[in-house]
Amino acid sequence: MSATTLIVTGKAKRARGGMTKKRGIDWLMLALVVIGAVLVVAPFYLVIVNSFKSPTDYATSGPLALPHELDFTGIVKFWERVDFPQKVWNSILISGAVAVLAVVISMLNAFAIGIGRVRGRTWIVLLFLLANLLPQEALLYPLYYMFKSVGLYDNVLSVIIIFTVIQAAFGTYLLSSVYGTFPKEVLEAASLDGASRWQILWRVVFPISRPTLSVLLIFFFIWTWNEFLIPLTFLASNDNQTVPVAISVLQGDRLMDVTTTSASALLGIIPTLIFFLIFQRTLTRGITAGAVK
Repeated sequence: MSATTLIVTGKAKRARGGMTKKRGIDWLMLALVVIGAVLVVAPFYLVIVNSFKSPTDYATSGPLALPHELDFTGIVKFWERVDFPQKVWNSILISGAVAVLAVVISMLNAFAIGIGRVRGRTWIVLLFLLANLLPQEALLYPLYYMFKSVGLYDNVLSVIIIFTVIQAAFGTYLLSSVYGTFPKEVLEAASLDGASRWQILWRVVFPISRPTLSVLLIFFFIWTWNEFLIPLTFLASNDNQTVPVAISVLQGDRLMDVTTTSASALLGIIPTLIFFLIFQRTLTRGITAGAVK
């Protein structure tokens, strides 16, 4: 019994020693996570706190203190000055149209490149990769001249076309590598059953790759929503501007104060936050689908 007790005690001591080392690493990782969370949450805290302050309250208590009482002056002022519902609708229209069109075009291109095995597949994928590396500043003048000549300047359709091409280039590059590893047995079985290329795409490839397409749809929507330079350049009139452009233009006003700026930032974040929360489960499933399979 004593020998057994010693063996068990020795194992327990070794286990405690191992757990002590793991706990040290765990505490370090937890500290890093907490620091990262604070750095991420701090800007949101400043935006939320200062959005509900009056200019006098901000001047006396500073940006870090909680408001003495809730003041909605900044939110109301920004809402009325820029016609915020119209700006939200413009952003939803542009971002939603770009996300859907870019995903469809990416899927069709990737199906032809990754599964159809067109000639020069490697060079085509490389071309799409180079297209993603081009800075937007290099595209402004030729695109401005082109849309000005065809009468689409200051039209939301011009921004939709530009971002659809940009996002579809990235989506094609990503999906081409995914479809290049698609199981050939599944495609051959569908072909033997008499399915055409179109039927293989919509009845076989699309259902299997739906999680990946859902992730692309969400990212395309958020990326397009946050775009600033191209909408600022091609949407000159106030009625066509998006939320980021409206916020930036309003910040240049001499009558702008910190509380109204914070309110504009808060109202600009809320729609994308709601969109992310609605599709959070879809995003999680899409990211983990490949790992589970």
